[in-house]
Amino acid sequence: MTVVDHPLIQHKLTLIREASTSTSQFRQLMREVGPILLYEATRDLPLTQRRIRTPVATVQAPVLAGKKLCLVPVLRAGLGLVDGMLAFAPNARVGHIGLYRDPQTLEAVEYYFKMPAALERRPVIVVDPMLATGHSAAAALTRVKQAGARNVKLICLLAAPEGVAHVRNEHRDVDIYLASIDEKLNGHAYIVPGLGDAGDRFFGTKKAGNRTRKPGKGTAARNRLRR
Repeated sequence: MTVVDHPLIQHKLTLIREASTSTSQFRQLMREVGPILLYEATRDLPLTQRRIRTPVATVQAPVLAGKKLCLVPVLRAGLGLVDGMLAFAPNARVGHIGLYRDPQTLEAVEYYFKMPAALERRPVIVVDPMLATGHSAAAALTRVKQAGARNVKLICLLAAPEGVAHVRNEHRDVDIYLASIDEKLNGHAYIVPGLGDAGDRFFGTKKAGNRTRKPGKGTAARNRLRR
């Protein structure tokens, strides 16, 4: 596990955490931290040599080897980090996995899965900003492995100790890259101090003052789709 403690990302993380940060500012900051996390997670990408001509001479120079990197955001919050990552690695392929957390069991339930071809020959990075209970991230890692992925990493922005422990117990072979391990989970399985709901803050789908209500009859399916 690698905690990225670079001063730039720690500064930006503080701004992301602040409740007063606007939706537009939150989006921009997420785009800015994504490449920094990806930079750390891709230090071991394989290289080969290619002969090129510069304006001065001919030289053997390093280029990336093998199949292109695959980023797999866990919908929907993972999209907030992947946008900036693609600016850093524009040739990367992107898979998507949709999961929601069952409000009673807190277990991850899959509703969408789409991956590029030849997953078994690509470096695969699952992107899930909030590693809270760890169930969604662990389920996503399991699913991409079932689809053939062999070289898999996980990028998060924040984690609770409980989430880190769960993922490491389920996937001992997966390296985790994150910016902070926070104090704990609260009774609603939110990271403390955390930053709230990353998806709601990135997409602007939760207004100030909204209260979480217990799902009533006929609303459970709609609530699941929002998670």
